Amino acid sequence: MSFRIIEYLKFLSKSSNQHGVHSPFVYNLVTLCFYRKINPNQLAIFLNIKKRILNYKKTILVNDLGSGSRIFKTNKREISNIGKIAGISKKKAAILIRLIDYYRPSNILEIGTSVGLSTSAIKIGNDKSNITTLEGCLETSKIAKKLFKEQKFNNINIITGNFKDTIKQVIKEKQFDFIYFDGNHTKKDTLNYFKDCLTTIKNDSFWVFDDIYWNQEMKQAWSEIKKHPKVTVTVDIFHWGIVFFRKEQAEEHFKIRV
Repeated sequence: MSFRIIEYLKFLSKSSNQHGVHSPFVYNLVTLCFYRKINPNQLAIFLNIKKRILNYKKTILVNDLGSGSRIFKTNKREISNIGKIAGISKKKAAILIRLIDYYRPSNILEIGTSVGLSTSAIKIGNDKSNITTLEGCLETSKIAKKLFKEQKFNNINIITGNFKDTIKQVIKEKQFDFIYFDGNHTKKDTLNYFKDCLTTIKNDSFWVFDDIYWNQEMKQAWSEIKKHPKVTVTVDIFHWGIVFFRKEQAEEHFKIRV
């Protein structure tokens, strides 16, 4: 049985719905965001965007600076396959759109653009947001940039390069309302990105870490993030770990079925 299946079964045994949540802040997040139906117009926009990517048969040579792919055996990849295998799923996109729509963050940082599907979901959730998104591969970032132009998404700045360099470049004297971590899925890199970005937080900032059960390393990274003294509340929905820094909140950690 694979690592992720085992971890998911453990998650199911320990997680709860809104009835197991005694924090008003998290209860509202669960009932007013996670369990609220998505606006059908927002979902339709995303599905049309993903359909465009899935129909894009061009092949590019990907410079993969992350932990590598479990599926792709070569760096020569078709755009449609990247969207299908590495792109955000319909379910996760719907949650992301609702989450952004709920909190309405203005200044956003995304670490890991890929072909731009997650970025699109964020933009759909709040079309007035300013997004800085980082991508390691030049060819992949070109596809995302083309997509944003076609969709007439404004105020999205793609920065291409090694995350170790570009993160330090974009966080200088800046604060972000929301950061979406979907970059290198290794413990070392995830914790380095986490620590680097701590200088950008405000009291109401919130972060999302993708694939916290991707492997044992990511599970360990998530465990260490939860223990950081600046972190007050975390919400584990298995697909993601969500982090809050609200000083007025008591330290609590939740596992929620979504």
